Formats: sequence, C-alpha cells, structure tokens
Amino acid sequence: MSLPRNHPRQYDDLAGEWWRPGGDFELLHWLAQARGALVPRAPHPGAVLVDAGCGGGLLAPHVSELGYHHIGVDIGRLGLVHSARQGITPMAADVAALPLADGIADVVVAGEILEHVPDLAATVAELCRVLRPGGLLVLDTINDTRLGRFVSVTLGERFGAAPVGIHDPELFVDPGDLTALCAGHGVRLQVRGLRPSIPGLVGWLFLKRTKRPLGRMIPTRSTQVLYQGLGRKGENR
Repeated sequence: MSLPRNHPRQYDDLAGEWWRPGGDFELLHWLAQARGALVPRAPHPGAVLVDAGCGGGLLAPHVSELGYHHIGVDIGRLGLVHSARQGITPMAADVAALPLADGIADVVVAGEILEHVPDLAATVAELCRVLRPGGLLVLDTINDTRLGRFVSVTLGERFGAAPVGIHDPELFVDPGDLTALCAGHGVRLQVRGLRPSIPGLVGWLFLKRTKRPLGRMIPTRSTQVLYQGLGRKGENR
C-alpha cells in the first residue's frame, strides 16, 4: 500500500540507501558535506553538537574530528541504527519536542529536515531553545517557490534525484519566514543558495557512477530551490 507524501515510514523502507554509493540518498551526502564545512572546531572540551533529523548519520564523517559529543535526534528507527554505527549518540524523538535541556548545544544542525516537519514554528523554537547563547545554528532546506517544487518534486522524482513521495511541497520553507522565526528566538540567520555540481549530478543520474565522492554542493546567489542557513544565538538571550 502506498504511503502519503512525506510519511516518515518511507525512511525505514529506504534504510538500505543511506550509505549505498550512488543510491537514492546520494544528494544528501553532498548536502551533509556542505553542512559540515560550516561547523567550527569544538570551542571547549565536552562541547555538544545536536544533529536534528540526523537520518542515517551522514554528517558524522564531516565533523568527527572536530571534538564534539555528537547527538543525533530522529524519529526513524533504522536511521538511528546507522547513526550509532557512525559514532553518534542516537536519540529517538520528534525534532519539534527535543528531550534536551535548554542551552545544551554549542552547535545545532538541522539538515534537510525543516521541509518535512508539520509544525515549522515549534521545530524552530526547539532548535533555538537547546542552543546555548553564542551557539551556532546550521541548516539547509528547500524553498517554497514554484521552481523549488518543480525541481525537487516534478523533476527530482521523474529523474531519480529524490525518492517518489519523499517530499510534500506544501511543507517547503520560505527563507523570509524562517529568518523571522529564528529572529524571534534570538538567532540572526543568514541564508545563501546551494546547487549540486553539474558533472557530479550528470555522473550520478545519467552515467550511473557509484564511486563516492560523485559531486558536491556549490554556493550560489539564488535561493530559489535549495538554500543553506547559518545563524548565531545572541549572548543576552
């Protein structure tokens, strides 16, 4: 029986794709690398990185040498199994209700999760709540534009860049709305666009190359499809 769009059980059904080179989640590896490049070295011993919507733990290789206690939060049971294998401390929970103390995290990462949550405001509030004053928020998501929907759903599903039904375009996130939500919790967010490298994308989708790394994400001025956000929580909040 087919599942509704954005149903979380799809990730358990696709659990074998998390680490398969050239698999259905290949683009997520490129996004994880781009997120990891924004995470600084741990500022002190015992520093905590909260990976909200950690999936199969794809961020782990890109931050493993930075000195953080890496906590991964997700509702996908099998994804958390993969995360634990990557050295992440797994936590089964909804990102809109994190079972973590206020200000526990030096860095909060929310990669490719905000376009999946039914309650964006509650999720952003939680991400900002667990972030300590002076801490860093790193995120990426899909823009709520016609182009974002066309590329991510219409083209993405037709050509295999995204599993069919994995996204509900009604949940895509306007960067202005996201910036305002973060500001309401003391986090000043700046955004920039991202796009996949063309040789890597062609090699993956059409030439069926499977040796990683196939490609990477490249910063771009346009935020019309994918965008990345970086914000710091005010010290006086």
